[in-house]
Amino acid sequence: MPDCLFCSIVEGEIPADIVYENEHVLAFKDINPQAPYHALVIPRQHVATVADLETDGMMDELTRAANILARQEGIVEDGYRLVVNCNENGGQAVYHLHMHILGGRAMKWPPG
Repeated sequence: MPDCLFCSIVEGEIPADIVYENEHVLAFKDINPQAPYHALVIPRQHVATVADLETDGMMDELTRAANILARQEGIVEDGYRLVVNCNENGGQAVYHLHMHILGGRAMKWPPG
């Protein structure tokens, strides 16, 4: 997708602080962190929203990567939050499916 920020990161056209990658996903630190640890996991393949998912196993790949990162960061025992926003009212700002990993502090409910 030519105008997609996250596709440009996948292609290496825009720099990012990459913390994990495999053939299916790429993870990088959020440039506007909302917690002491805040990273995004994205599929390498462009999918605009979670509602557009057609590929079997995509959410499994995102979740697997998020769990690897949580273990690496040492936030599993205290807990962490995984967030996927969908469309405008859901809080989605970049229209390339992504999962937020937030940890390192207590999370409040409802999230807002």
